[in-house]
Amino acid sequence: MRVVEYPSRDKWESLAKRPTENFSSIEESVKSTIELVKTKGDPALIQLTKKFDKVTVDNIKIDEKVIKSSAKSIHSALKKAIDTAYKNIYTFHVAQASKVGKIETMPGVLCWRKSIPIEKVGLYIPGGSAPLFSTVLMLGIPAQIAGCKEVILCTPPGKGGEINPAILYAASICGIEKVYLAGGAQAIAAMAFGTETIPKADKIFGPGNQFVMLAKQYVSLSGVAIDMPAGPSEVLVIADDSAKPGFVAADLLSQAEHGPDSQVIFVSTSKKRIELVNKELSTQLKNLPRKAIAEKALTNSRAILLRNLDDAISFSNLYAPEHLILCCSGAMKIAEKVINAGSVFIGNYSPESAGDYASGTNHTLPTNGYTRAYSGVSLDSFVKKITFQEINPKGLLNIGPSIEIMAEAEQLEGHKNAVTIRINEIKKKNV
Repeated sequence: MRVVEYPSRDKWESLAKRPTENFSSIEESVKSTIELVKTKGDPALIQLTKKFDKVTVDNIKIDEKVIKSSAKSIHSALKKAIDTAYKNIYTFHVAQASKVGKIETMPGVLCWRKSIPIEKVGLYIPGGSAPLFSTVLMLGIPAQIAGCKEVILCTPPGKGGEINPAILYAASICGIEKVYLAGGAQAIAAMAFGTETIPKADKIFGPGNQFVMLAKQYVSLSGVAIDMPAGPSEVLVIADDSAKPGFVAADLLSQAEHGPDSQVIFVSTSKKRIELVNKELSTQLKNLPRKAIAEKALTNSRAILLRNLDDAISFSNLYAPEHLILCCSGAMKIAEKVINAGSVFIGNYSPESAGDYASGTNHTLPTNGYTRAYSGVSLDSFVKKITFQEINPKGLLNIGPSIEIMAEAEQLEGHKNAVTIRINEIKKKNV
């Protein structure tokens, strides 16, 4: 990793730039892909699967029997691990459900808010270079808890044209019955506009590369909701002399191996720690199966030496990372200063991998600096919040005059009259 020592604050902005901030080079490709699927449907998906995934498929829908029998095709230890993750993720997300409480804002005026599940949701699951069955759990479980009526899952095929059975097993325990062979921007288009086989979704969820991220943003312009801008994975690690170099290097590589356009940032107050972590990176890289991918990601990454932890957390808040790991003294206190991050991992024994798989928190998080304004996926992501109000005659007499005065001041006589006509009737009855 390239090392930057004690950069002045006016250099921080440039150091916080992502390698994928400029989408101009892929914009036309993504747009043409979306338009092709929008106009030609299933034949376009089959054509694009052959072009991008180098796989010829005849049927893009996975038979429900294959989904239900997937448990037989995975090792018992993996099945047990997935079941453990399911339990923890379910426990954390079901606790997010809010109870409906009626509030009397003034006598006779009742207001409340109710969560209603989004009817049709589309889940995008990356699966080309790595079958991310964990993402099925992260999206499928809150959709299941919310009670979404229809859940559609799209994932690219493997080299043999199949879907990894672990993805299908995760889908089955989340109650997902509609699984389709489609990846990349074409899958996003299929769920956004529908095809002969794939139903149209009201909201699309899921991480992906910059093509997927741009496709989600593009279809959102056509009225299709998306979870958030979520592109290539990233992590920022803050460490001082108390950090274990091997742990830090492992965490950096765990994100670098996601894809060549991923980015990892190491911020430290210790020059010695940066040297040791770089040595560990070289050592651990040798044994990494996805070494070539991680090496490419590391060319987009950097280690930054800063003078103190206050500067480190200030830089982190500017960068606004998807994942933030705090391997430093007083990590819990430092965590209280975090204002921009998708998910925070506190202490030497809280690897980012825990959040990716089984601790219970959701790993579908905003990237590219969007944690300044967006949250990660939660139960709330799969519901709409609808407000209700019930006003009785007494309540309208109490609140009515205020409404009339405000409506008249805004020159909206129709608004005023909707209240006045009712008040007059109430007064007549009372007489």
